[in-house]
Amino acid sequence: MSGLQSKMANVALEFRASAGDSEPPTRPVLIVGQLGNLQQINWSNVKGKLQPVISKEIWQSALGALNPNPTDSCSLYLNCATVAALPCRVSRHNSPSAAHFLTRLVRTCLPAGNNRCILVVCERSDVFASACAIARAFPLFTRRSTSSRRMEKKHVTVEFVIVGQDNNPLELSTLECLSNAADGIRLAARIVDTPCNEMNTDHFLEEIKAVGNELGITPTIIRGEELKQKGFGGIYGVGKAAEHPPALAVLSHTPSGATQTIAWVGKGIVYDTGGLSIKGKTTMPGMKRDCGGAAAVLGAFKATVKQGFKDNLHAVFCLAENAVGPAATRPDDIHTLYSGKTVEINNTDAEGRLVLSDGVVYASKDLSADIILDMATLTGAQGICTGKHHAAIMTNSGEWEAACVKAGRSSGDLAHPLVYCPELHFSEFTSAVADMKNSVADRENAQSSCAGLFIGSHLSFDWPGVWVHVDIASPVHAGERATGFGVALLLALFGQASEDPVLNMVSPLGFTVVNPSSVDQMGRDSKRRRLV
Repeated sequence: MSGLQSKMANVALEFRASAGDSEPPTRPVLIVGQLGNLQQINWSNVKGKLQPVISKEIWQSALGALNPNPTDSCSLYLNCATVAALPCRVSRHNSPSAAHFLTRLVRTCLPAGNNRCILVVCERSDVFASACAIARAFPLFTRRSTSSRRMEKKHVTVEFVIVGQDNNPLELSTLECLSNAADGIRLAARIVDTPCNEMNTDHFLEEIKAVGNELGITPTIIRGEELKQKGFGGIYGVGKAAEHPPALAVLSHTPSGATQTIAWVGKGIVYDTGGLSIKGKTTMPGMKRDCGGAAAVLGAFKATVKQGFKDNLHAVFCLAENAVGPAATRPDDIHTLYSGKTVEINNTDAEGRLVLSDGVVYASKDLSADIILDMATLTGAQGICTGKHHAAIMTNSGEWEAACVKAGRSSGDLAHPLVYCPELHFSEFTSAVADMKNSVADRENAQSSCAGLFIGSHLSFDWPGVWVHVDIASPVHAGERATGFGVALLLALFGQASEDPVLNMVSPLGFTVVNPSSVDQMGRDSKRRRLV
């Protein structure tokens, strides 16, 4: 990997309790926050980064000139210092941190230079989402020839000034959490940005092994013909025509004292031609991003295990390239998936649900998971359903549906529910010759919901555990760049199982309080830590 790393964008991102003092011509600076928060801080909080070229009067005049609609910025000194204002308020379906606007402001307003500083002014509850938003502004992958010739290391230091009631400086443990979350986001974005000639299933497995090696975990890998022999008809059927064979890979964190088992299942289609139901010349470009779910699971797993995770956590990667060739699956073929159910293929471009169905059933049968979350760039219809910024959520639990929305707001990885109604929608997959087809009869009938239901059907709709499906097809990228979407959402959603107080704070899920005087059969449950 060292050869690849040398070609990547050379920006080191560091979170510090204090970035120290330095005048703007020496170290360019961006000061950013909601206007009300910027007006709350004292001149003493910022003067060390602005003087002598910027006076208190210039600073106050700039604040008075800001009129965010929804954002605004003002240059303080040439191209060396800028103050920028986030929206003063956001709607209930947005993050209070205004994370998406923060990413945009960092991209457009941070002055150029090899050593720069970002000063974020916010409340403590917005620190996590703000750090993740900043990480998204610094992608790692590039193959521009000019970048490979620039050997100097660029450095960006991020400091938070906390306003509100709990306005103490950030602790070292908090800074470590922010750093690990940012690294996970940038890892996921790098994998998604990397084209398939450099990120095929072989390369993706190397990324998984590298994370495992860093965490002291040896991955379980089932690959190629072994998938067929063990009954993984979904993953094998999708990937069998590719030069690099498909794989199911698992990273497992099993700490002592764990009280439940969680599995994150990621769709890792390293390239999606559509198969024999081939995509067109305008819809195929960008399909290197079809591994966004698996990339997010890898980045989140690395970060959350580093921060200390109290329960069993399995990261399951369903890796394949949906290629065209003599061995490619044909429409009309029938595959038997790991659930034992048969699927008539009527659209080879509806492949993500096939690999994920194998993955979630493996998580249930082989890993005995109590909670299974699958994450995928599953449907183009997701962007129509919930837009470019909100992931689409489907779950068999109303409580977890609400939790996903809250986790989206606290992390900046926004989420919104899909309709969950299998009794009305699953008939779309009716087949005359198999248990189901893999694509709907009517594409105008809750298409993204139906795609999720296909996966859930292989667990069965009366499965007693919690199942969550997250479709991130649109938010996985902004324009031509990956966002690392999903990492922050997973860290926040499962933050209550973390040993880290920051992740505890942003988690929407709490502890269940059980009366210790309960009857004997409840004794075991009174000691169990539950995410819900």
